[in-house]
Amino acid sequence: SAVKYCLQKSFPFLLCADDDIFSRAFCENSGKLINVHLFALAAKYYSLSNLGVCTPLEDVLEALKGDSEGAAGIKPDEFMNNKKSHEVQVMSELVDSIASYCGIKQVIDIGSGKGYLSSFLSMQYNLKVYGIDSSSSNTNGAHERNRKLKKHWRAYQSRGKESLKSQSLEMANDRPVEHELNCKTINEELLNNAKRLQNQGQVVVQDLVPSCGFTEMATLETNTETEADLVTGTQSHETKLSEEVLAVLNVLPVDAVEDFSSSHCNCGELCEEEKVQRKMTSLKTKARKSSESNLYLPLTSCITAETELSDIITDLEDCMMVGLHTCGDLAANTLRIFTAKPEIKAVCSVGCCYHLLSEEFENQEECHDQVWGFPMCQYLKDKGWCCGRNARMSACLALERVAVGQMLPTESLFYRAVLQVIIEEIYGVTKSDRHVGKTFSKSSSFIDYVRRSLKKLELDDSKLPDNCIMDYYEKYKDRMNELEAFNMLKVVLAPCIEVLILLDRLCYLKEQENIAWSGLVKLFDPVKSPRCYAVIALKNQSCS
Repeated sequence: SAVKYCLQKSFPFLLCADDDIFSRAFCENSGKLINVHLFALAAKYYSLSNLGVCTPLEDVLEALKGDSEGAAGIKPDEFMNNKKSHEVQVMSELVDSIASYCGIKQVIDIGSGKGYLSSFLSMQYNLKVYGIDSSSSNTNGAHERNRKLKKHWRAYQSRGKESLKSQSLEMANDRPVEHELNCKTINEELLNNAKRLQNQGQVVVQDLVPSCGFTEMATLETNTETEADLVTGTQSHETKLSEEVLAVLNVLPVDAVEDFSSSHCNCGELCEEEKVQRKMTSLKTKARKSSESNLYLPLTSCITAETELSDIITDLEDCMMVGLHTCGDLAANTLRIFTAKPEIKAVCSVGCCYHLLSEEFENQEECHDQVWGFPMCQYLKDKGWCCGRNARMSACLALERVAVGQMLPTESLFYRAVLQVIIEEIYGVTKSDRHVGKTFSKSSSFIDYVRRSLKKLELDDSKLPDNCIMDYYEKYKDRMNELEAFNMLKVVLAPCIEVLILLDRLCYLKEQENIAWSGLVKLFDPVKSPRCYAVIALKNQSCS
């Protein structure tokens, strides 16, 4: 019923299926599952991929960009793994399109982590990005990574210069001797043209690229026809610059790279007025570079629904908020901050870690001042709706990956299940704030796994001999197939629980009066990135 309401609220034109589609898969008296096939069909029906409630990414980009073309640049594969590269490339293009549509240049990346998205947005699209993360180690790591990345760009730039010079020298040495006379003739014509233009008050620039043993001359300010005639030689060499270098230079923001083809000028022949003008231009350029040197600035702060961004970002202006796999409540708080702050004109949020969401009605404890991660929309609040931790854990499973053969880690899940039986029966512990973590990958056997886990849980393993541990293993090993089947049913149900969480967030946005448009968009390939859906919203332009 919760999903049905969310569908009707967000998409009133949709007709929901029979409410009993799930219930018919279970025995009315015992409540046991009796029809697996019907259960799977019902789960498929209520998945986002089948409901038709998502807006295609291509349609969103087309509506935002109109006839304009996207920025050309490099792919981030060299600096990130395949999954992160895929996510950053797709999301950054969408964020840039939204920012351009809204006429804003400032982006706030919530839960920025190591700064992969933030740094790419700043360098590829020349956006001013503030990356906020609660972990100082992540922020420091982002600073260091950004420093190395800039150093990498400078290395590419340096190689580009050497490549240009060496190619020019090779071309000059390879030219036949009979062409030298023609070169001298061209040289004289260029010098005559340069002197004529200089007498007219034009500025002459000496190009760095040697060619045929003479110096090519070009003017900074001249008419189109004359300029084309004078710089043809230079352009022919520039087009020889390797594609690799050009791709890297394209990714940098404006003025991030000095123009090495015209960086040396014949300043001795400039008039005093021109010298002053050039000095002022240089100062302005340096000031602009200084202001743009922090196009990406990592900040450390814990973001809540009550966070005042102006306390963190001193030059806060009209901006948009983004979040790539914001964990638990952070995704919900991102939407709340967006609706509350007039400076934030748009939001693009991809959440994850549903198991870490706080639920208002889970523990039946009255905490009137707390802001909860679920539910967000008023309808589910009025109904007192609760998913529970087990359901939220299931929502994190990746059906698409299982469908292509990436099976669940059955053995590690079996280890964990038997461990819980041991802890309850031997130690009498039914609940603990401590976590076992990734102990399975470090363990050589089930005995080793149990002992490592007990130490993490601060339980005395000396009272548990090896033969007792193995007795538990032997007792339950024949039920491993049951565990696998149970987890497969959880995987099938996972998209339905994710639907409820995402539609709750979308309905929250639909309930706000200052939202011009909001929707769900599938951004990523779910096999590469299972949490692939973005909640996107734009405010009314009149909102301030």
